[in-house]
Amino acid sequence: MGTDTPDASADDSSEATDGDVPSRAELAARVDELEDALAEATDGGKKMSIIATKGTLDMAYPPLILASTAAAFGYEVTVFHTFWGLDILHEERSKNLKLSSVGNPNMPVPNAVAALPGMDRVTTRMMEKRIADNDTATVEELLETSLDMGVEFQACQMTIDLMDYDEDDFYDGVTTGVGAATALQDMAEADIQLLV
Repeated sequence: MGTDTPDASADDSSEATDGDVPSRAELAARVDELEDALAEATDGGKKMSIIATKGTLDMAYPPLILASTAAAFGYEVTVFHTFWGLDILHEERSKNLKLSSVGNPNMPVPNAVAALPGMDRVTTRMMEKRIADNDTATVEELLETSLDMGVEFQACQMTIDLMDYDEDDFYDGVTTGVGAATALQDMAEADIQLLV
C-alpha cells in the first residue's frame, strides 16, 4: 500500500521548490495584508444624514432624537439645518420654539378654534407641560447630548445670510458656512438619508 505523503521531516518554513506555491511565511503575510485591508474597508461604520427644515417645537424633536439615537448605535451623523430649521441651532430661539395649532389634524381642537389669536401659545404651553411631566429631554438637552456624542450639526450658509442670522448666536460646536453641495455630498455617502 503506497500513499504519497509529504515528508514529515521537511522544514515547513523553507521556500517551496515549485515557484507557483507560496511558502507558509508568504501565506501568513498575505493573510495579514488582507485582514488589514478588510479592517480598513469596514472601519468607517455607518453614516446617517438628516436634513432639518422646520423650526417648530414638534418638528425639533425628530431630527434630534434620530441623530442622538443613531450616534448611540455608532453611526456617524450629520444634521444639515436650513430655513426655519436653523432656529433649533440658535441658543435663544431654540428655547422659545412654538407649536402651530392650525392645520395639525392631531390637535385636540378644531381648526376654527385653533385659528383664534393666542391658540399657538396655548398649544405650545400644553406641549411644554407634557414634555416636563414626562421628564422628556428639552431641545437644548438633546442638542447638547448629541454634540457630546459627536453628531455634526451644520447650519446652511445661504439661510444664515438670507435670514440675517448671527453665527455667534448658534450653540458652540455647530458648523457654519456649509452649503447645499456639501449637504448633497454627505447624503450621497450616507447609508441613511432623512428629510425632516
